Amino acid sequence: MENAILTMRGIVKDFNGVKALNGVDITVRRGEVHAICGENGAGKSTLMKVLSGVYPHGSFDGVITFEGEQVAYRSINDSERDGIVIIHQELALSPYLSIAENIFLGNEVARGGVIDWNKTNAEAAKLLARVGLAENPTTKILELGVGKQQLVEIAKALSKRVKLLILDEPTAALNDDDSAHLIDLLKHLREQGITSIIISHKLKEIRAIADTVTVIRDGSTIEEFDVDDSDEIETRIIRAMVGRSLDNQFPPRDPQIGEEKFRVEHWNAYHPVDVGRKVVDDVSFSVRAGEIVGFAGLMGAGRTELAMSIFGRTYGTDISGKVFKDGVEIQTRTVDEAIRNGIAYATEDRKRYGLNLIGSITVNVSAAALGKLAKLGVIDRHREYTVAEDYRKKMNIKTSSVGALTGRLSGGNQQKVVLSKWIYSGPDVLILDEPTRGIDVGAKYEIYGIINELAAQGKAVIVISSELPELIGLSDRIYTIAEGRLTGEVAREDATQEELMRHMTAARAEGAIK
Repeated sequence: MENAILTMRGIVKDFNGVKALNGVDITVRRGEVHAICGENGAGKSTLMKVLSGVYPHGSFDGVITFEGEQVAYRSINDSERDGIVIIHQELALSPYLSIAENIFLGNEVARGGVIDWNKTNAEAAKLLARVGLAENPTTKILELGVGKQQLVEIAKALSKRVKLLILDEPTAALNDDDSAHLIDLLKHLREQGITSIIISHKLKEIRAIADTVTVIRDGSTIEEFDVDDSDEIETRIIRAMVGRSLDNQFPPRDPQIGEEKFRVEHWNAYHPVDVGRKVVDDVSFSVRAGEIVGFAGLMGAGRTELAMSIFGRTYGTDISGKVFKDGVEIQTRTVDEAIRNGIAYATEDRKRYGLNLIGSITVNVSAAALGKLAKLGVIDRHREYTVAEDYRKKMNIKTSSVGALTGRLSGGNQQKVVLSKWIYSGPDVLILDEPTRGIDVGAKYEIYGIINELAAQGKAVIVISSELPELIGLSDRIYTIAEGRLTGEVAREDATQEELMRHMTAARAEGAIK
């Protein structure tokens, strides 16, 4: 392509035999804003990590050309020397250092080995003016909201004489005003000749700023096309993002749905650090006995925040709203209170929060219900072993012994241990957050069967998933959530990937339901 600043050809990256990227091609023109779209897990962030040297040359196959020269970056420092700067979704700022210190960290303004603080602060002020941030350069990062921190990251990139700026989901954690300011800034940088790549799920945002879109699905390039003002652009992006078959991926199920089992009314929660930012906004929903209800939303939409704030208020501040089970209001102010009231939450991050990886399968299975195994405060170890062995057989956990360390199991078997732990606690309501993340297709099928069985027992099951085919294949109803609010409720017979994606990318003011 004429006037290309970047080309990536035939990029292949695998992790332990699983291809995250499978021959991706992309061309970025000089001075444009180029959007990369795709579902969660499509390979977008992996591709940018390959480009920037996070995954060094030699750890992937393919050719990268920047400004007409083939490049082989072995670190972020290598790519930054050429003017390629990546800003990750999780901002890499030191909260206890000042704005100026963060901007020039590793690139200090010094003479004779001594930092010139006056010049440092003066140069930082100039950069802050370029990004429209009216803050004193000596202000500590922890005193800034997420939107202003994002601008500091961009100012830091400008200090490195950036030619190609990469932003990974830059507005996922921003409110409407901060998002609009960032979009305006990217337009301004484009006018200055700076090329940008933006990874985003927000289709209206892409229409507002992008010149070109590349759609990646399952690690492969699906389409690359110019953006125009036509209403068909969003439809085209959605179709390219989600075009997969659901055939034979899910075990058969005959739903037997009863009365309402679980209801949440007018639930609100604020960010635990940026306390002025509402992450769950007036959410109300219900689940019936024997029903599987899905929650669909893009990264940063507030699905996990909603679940965790309900389950023992393990996320968020200034939480309000009501929770009902079988029509009676219950309290879930602590994890112990939530468990005693029959609620279980299987976290999306099983390795960090869901399991004791250096503990045995036996220890993990019993962890949420030790009271059932204890007498006078002493755990019956023989009974604990018997319970774990029973779940090993029922859940088909592939291990020779329940004494094996959980950290040595495959991802699918670890997930079965997580489910065993919560099923043994005897819940009436199960919240399953990304229950099949990071596991293979065969293990997924087994997990789906377990979920179906839980519903057949009359339990209320909530499934949060980034995989739309999974939600459609499992759920009786699906709620969609965007920017902390419910934006749609879709029945099983009406659920298509395109319909869900439409609701998931809805603006706050459009289609919010209560």
